[in-house]
Amino acid sequence: MSLFKARDWWSTILGEKEEFDQGCLCVADVDNSGSGQDKVIVGSYMGYLRIFNPHPVKPGDEVQPEDLLLEVQLREPILQVEVGKFVSGTEGLHLAVLHCRKLCVYAVSGTQGNVEHGNQYQIKLMYEHNLQRTACNMTYGPFGGVKGRDLICIQSMDGMLMLFEQESYAFGRFLPGFLLPGPLAYSSRTDSFITVSSCQQVESYKYQVLAFATDADERQDTEQQKLSSGKRLAVDWVLNIGEQALDICVVSFNQGVSSVFVLGERNFFCLKDNGQIRFMKKLDYSPSCFIPYCSVQEGTTNTLIANHNKMLNVYQDVTLKWATQLPHIPVSVKVANFQDLKGVIVTLSDDGHLQCSYLGTDPSLFQAPKVDSREINYEEMNAEMKELQKIIREATKTQDILPESGKQRDVTVTAEVSPDLDEESQAIDSEVKAGAVPSVTVKITIQSRVAVQKPSLAVCVQAPLAVTCDQFAFDDLEPDSSETVVLSVFLKENCSPSELEGTCVVSYNISTGIPRVAQCNFSLPLRLVCFPAQPSKAANHKLTIDTNKPPISFVTIFPDFVDPSEGDQANALGFQFLTGSKTTLLASKTSQRYRIQSDQLEDLWLVTKELIHRLEVHFKKQNCKDFACTFSGSIPLQEYFELIDQHFELRLNAEKLQELLSERAVQFRAIERRLLTRFKDKTPAPLQHLDTLLEGTFREVIALADAAEENQANMFQAFAKLKSATHLVIMLISLWQKLSSDQVAILEATFLPLAEDTQELGWEETVDAAVSYLLRTCLSKSSKEQALTLSSQLSMPKDTSRLKKNITVFCDRLAKGGRLSLCTDSSTQQAAVMPGGCATIPESDLEERTVIPGSTAMFSSNGQITKQKSKP
Repeated sequence: MSLFKARDWWSTILGEKEEFDQGCLCVADVDNSGSGQDKVIVGSYMGYLRIFNPHPVKPGDEVQPEDLLLEVQLREPILQVEVGKFVSGTEGLHLAVLHCRKLCVYAVSGTQGNVEHGNQYQIKLMYEHNLQRTACNMTYGPFGGVKGRDLICIQSMDGMLMLFEQESYAFGRFLPGFLLPGPLAYSSRTDSFITVSSCQQVESYKYQVLAFATDADERQDTEQQKLSSGKRLAVDWVLNIGEQALDICVVSFNQGVSSVFVLGERNFFCLKDNGQIRFMKKLDYSPSCFIPYCSVQEGTTNTLIANHNKMLNVYQDVTLKWATQLPHIPVSVKVANFQDLKGVIVTLSDDGHLQCSYLGTDPSLFQAPKVDSREINYEEMNAEMKELQKIIREATKTQDILPESGKQRDVTVTAEVSPDLDEESQAIDSEVKAGAVPSVTVKITIQSRVAVQKPSLAVCVQAPLAVTCDQFAFDDLEPDSSETVVLSVFLKENCSPSELEGTCVVSYNISTGIPRVAQCNFSLPLRLVCFPAQPSKAANHKLTIDTNKPPISFVTIFPDFVDPSEGDQANALGFQFLTGSKTTLLASKTSQRYRIQSDQLEDLWLVTKELIHRLEVHFKKQNCKDFACTFSGSIPLQEYFELIDQHFELRLNAEKLQELLSERAVQFRAIERRLLTRFKDKTPAPLQHLDTLLEGTFREVIALADAAEENQANMFQAFAKLKSATHLVIMLISLWQKLSSDQVAILEATFLPLAEDTQELGWEETVDAAVSYLLRTCLSKSSKEQALTLSSQLSMPKDTSRLKKNITVFCDRLAKGGRLSLCTDSSTQQAAVMPGGCATIPESDLEERTVIPGSTAMFSSNGQITKQKSKP
């Protein structure tokens, strides 16, 4: 006996972290191709059904895409797959799939394509049976001697045999003395079912006895069955094997001999039809699966037995004929015919390693390399080692690991924004309804210190802003050369931007071919989106910013918006946005406060940001290092929530319009097919108003498309308003709680995670997940709350109530002293959550403080919350 490895003919790994067991593998010509070539059918406990047609170009080649004929997810664990004649009226093969509570029978068919990988395969559900009991395994065959069709028997976990005559349920019987389910097989020669009971006995039950036994409406014990009416379920024969069985297989390779093979935990049995032992083999290993596959000599049978030592043994009756090594431990083994290769061994492991192999002794092509016999010069080796160590030390110095901020870069890009607006506006195709849309010139310069190959420049500004040209390509730059481009930025969409910033990115290759990138940012003036106007006294939204310095005249900090003739008396300033709204800025004469007011909440953002930025620049020029801005008013959460609801309602409308448009498109194509059939007919029938229906459907499709496009434009404007209001809320929270730059960065990453809003990934669900994560980590009030896990999938919510509640709780915990941190250490989190021994927040208080419609949450500087009724 020689020991060889199994030759890998074709193999693949199924899925990722999927589980498989004994009944998950089946080999048959499931698509009824008639070629006699088997297909490999695999089902997994994750619910995936796969059908393969292996045909490698050479043995050991990788899996080709066309080898996978079909892959579907059935959403329920697959316990067993079998192929047989399961559909009445046809003798074609169909696929039976057993789930925990369902039996499904499918027809597998293929449509020929123009090329090899163009064939399309699909499964069609022929019928299904919903099971009242949890299934364990099944077997099939011509029960009762029926011709040309197969019936199915399912064994439940509580010992009931449920028999199905194809599309109809026949009857169910309980096995007597049942405790645990065992393997189940059917013998067509004796028309009986064979199983191994928990008493470690092989038991055989005649089909006729099962059919005429007492009906199993409810489980009955043996004594109750004796007293009840009808026949008692009696066993045909019993054989005590003294161990549990892994599998049972009934084979009949000729009409004269039929054998029942039973694989035990330590022994291998071959039984006659009447239960007598024909032979048995004691195994010196732990088997995992087996299959009898052919009869070589008269009166003998060959069997494949795999074990947990990754070995596959070939027996002729009780004689070991061959042993081979496998790369995995199989839980199921089959023998299949592929193309001109017959007798391919198909094995499946519990982690999804599917392999088709054959037995053989292919010679190894490995040749030992020649030994280099030259003498070693140790002095040269030591010198080379010292040189390499010196290079390694130079490469691992700290200053080389850090970014090269102090070193001169190969390519630098700078952007210079003109201080004045263009005399002649360069706005192109602007949708703004204002009379004149201004533009500002940006001059971008690229300076190269070394030779640069094919540099390209991209200029990005955030919509609704646009540039006259955003892509530039240059020829190769010589050392110490430069290129300059000039472009204009203007407001294109009819809404105010949330940021007045842009980015320039230069991508290039150096002489060694390595690609590199250089970039810079630039800021646009406020005059690009608004112009001076008369201040307005009345406004719906008002904010007050406190400072620690006396108010500065608007002539000093806003010289581009104030008429110099007003002098120092200008304490009110008006900003008229191009989109039609107006914002007013007021400076107090008696206190160190500034008030910003507007009819729209989102329009407060740019003016407030510009005010704080210009104040900081002014006092920095005065060498004043202790200047600070604070906010002690109320966070406008209710108004912010209204913008969230408006944006979410437009998302819901987009989803509804998409569904309606899809329905009308399907209807339109169906009518087109009908009309095409009528027109192609040699004797056409009357149209029966199909042309009128087609025209009406076409108009509906166009109307729905226009409505969807209009809704998309409205959603873009709503998202722009939402981003501006979000920027404003982040700024107010940072001024209110005096957050550091790191904490403000966490706030921005939490509330502004998306640059663009889509139906697949929307702002609401993303922010809800981020806020929930912070509430369960750094802002958690107990270790129990930290242990909660978040959902790994983001989906569009049904409403915004959960999001609004989480944002309210988020602000409440910040008011109670919570601080933002991304540290994963639990002790550090607790210290960050409760600085200075801050008390925990009772859940009842959170529920009472949830914002309700018609009220505004008031977060004061000392952490208290009040409620004020909004004015009608």
